[in-house]
Amino acid sequence: MDFAEPWALLLLLPWCAAAWRALRPGRAPGVPLASATARLGALRPTWRQRLCRLLPPLFLLGALLLVLGAAGPRRALGRAVRGADALAVMMAVDVSGSMRGLDLGGEALRDTRLDVVKRLFRRFVETRPDDLIGLVAFGGYASCRAPLTADHAALLHTLSGLRIPPDGAQDELLTAIGDGLALALQRLKDAEPKNKVVILLSDGANTAGAVSPAEAARAAAALGVRVYAVGVGSEGPVPVRVRDPFGRERIVTVPRMDLDEPTLRAIAEQTGGRYANVRSPRDLEAFLADVAALETTRVDRRVHVRHESLAGGWLLAGGALCLTAAAAHLTLARRPV
Repeated sequence: MDFAEPWALLLLLPWCAAAWRALRPGRAPGVPLASATARLGALRPTWRQRLCRLLPPLFLLGALLLVLGAAGPRRALGRAVRGADALAVMMAVDVSGSMRGLDLGGEALRDTRLDVVKRLFRRFVETRPDDLIGLVAFGGYASCRAPLTADHAALLHTLSGLRIPPDGAQDELLTAIGDGLALALQRLKDAEPKNKVVILLSDGANTAGAVSPAEAARAAAALGVRVYAVGVGSEGPVPVRVRDPFGRERIVTVPRMDLDEPTLRAIAEQTGGRYANVRSPRDLEAFLADVAALETTRVDRRVHVRHESLAGGWLLAGGALCLTAAAAHLTLARRPV
């Protein structure tokens, strides 16, 4: 048994002071200090006086139960250690301005490349409940949005908030592929599962950052981390949604996107991973399914099933004892406890 709100146990300090005051030697609980019979020590105490002596301990017991009940006593109904087939995965996602391309969104041209990637990564995460998964975003610089975690609800919340820098931002047109991969490797280095994977997704070429893609690939190979690289779209014309100076949206066609497939392919080959060029949501979904089929590592996970709260019974018993003691003392001793 443990307590859900252990801070409430601090109330035991005033309870101890009250118990000492009520039960200290020389205290006659049931006899008023100004009683006319106080000096007649040879007389036998009446049944009323004997009963009054029991009421303060009864009240203190009720107060003790109330304090313990306020601390939220609970009992674990199930606690188990189970094995899990787990993989450590860092998703490194390009969020540069070119991810506004609409070529993955179908004929409706509604979803950007980033929208499609986020949707399919969400499905991937939902099918891997035991994996440790993290998220790195990179444009002009790399940042870790979520460390490796088994809390996939928090991870998906972070993923949903992934955004492309606004038009005109300093890093909107820059892509730091090497820095994004290096940061993902740093987060994977001490992960518990032996199998470690980076899913590196970009639709451009390395144009920024302190670490080159070749240096990051060598580091990944040295750490035994496989990189699955994804090149989004193609180098051909790409429709993009833009806003004019009056805030009105329109779709224009960018004649060329600089997708550096040789670099992404070299990273994957050097680390024992695989490269794929995806030009539709179906291509990306099939690629992620291949990653999900990788060999996993058996790890132990401690699972707390649920707790049964005991606070209600303790609070009810404590309140009943306190009310009974107070009512009896008012009736028998004609004064408060």
